[in-house]
Amino acid sequence: MGIDEVIRQDLGRLYDIPLYKCFVAGWPQVEAFQARHDDLLIATYPKSGTTWLSEILDAIYHDGDLEKCRRDAIYNRVPFLELTVPGMLSGVEQLEKTPSPRLVKTHLPVHLLPASFQEKKCKVIYMARNAKDVVVSFYYFHQMAKIHPDPGTLSEFLQAFMDGKASIPTPAVPQDPRREVQKILQFLGKEVAEETVARILHYTSFQEMKKNPTANYETMPTELMDHSLSPFMRKGVSGDWTNHFTVAQNERFDQHYQQQMAGSDLCFQMEA
Repeated sequence: MGIDEVIRQDLGRLYDIPLYKCFVAGWPQVEAFQARHDDLLIATYPKSGTTWLSEILDAIYHDGDLEKCRRDAIYNRVPFLELTVPGMLSGVEQLEKTPSPRLVKTHLPVHLLPASFQEKKCKVIYMARNAKDVVVSFYYFHQMAKIHPDPGTLSEFLQAFMDGKASIPTPAVPQDPRREVQKILQFLGKEVAEETVARILHYTSFQEMKKNPTANYETMPTELMDHSLSPFMRKGVSGDWTNHFTVAQNERFDQHYQQQMAGSDLCFQMEA
């Protein structure tokens, strides 16, 4: 299978979860993945700040040495566990070559994670974003990342998203990055000098990441990501959905969201 065979391909399904067919084909390798006790799993829904969080953690792991952070593209520094694309090392193959301690990225729901993560009692950082901004960001990502099916119009994509037909592969940046970094440091049990924190915050600001070729995915093959259609790092703000949703779409989405999230105590800020 060549790259051209995965371009704009319809989605497959894995245990009733929509997933790229090439990812489904590589599933046995992912399912058998052997975690290490010092692995840190970065678990997110797509377009929810994954790249920002990955850059923060890589910088923390290298004590704020930004030259080390620029050693390679983010998708090589923090391998994508379930990645399986023709002509590229799979995520599992990348991780097998990565020395400990490893940062591991995934968009898989918890029930599909390899059992070894729980067996090794690995730490997990989960990051989520308000669903309305995810829809808009994911729509533009579908336009430029050609491994996705054609998204059609925003209205069509919104309906597919609510129907559970949008796939699972412009990160958002939290409104108070310093607070989030301090929470991460506390979770990891790490102490970092204030000047190092300041350096990391500047390096991982949206403006800096957008022009950083090791963070903005410009080094990905154009066949897979066409930045002329939409940049990977698009806006990185909260509330952009208000520039795209109609009143009717917003009302329909709110009703659907309340039904799906009934009983959950998760709360998201929908507007800036």
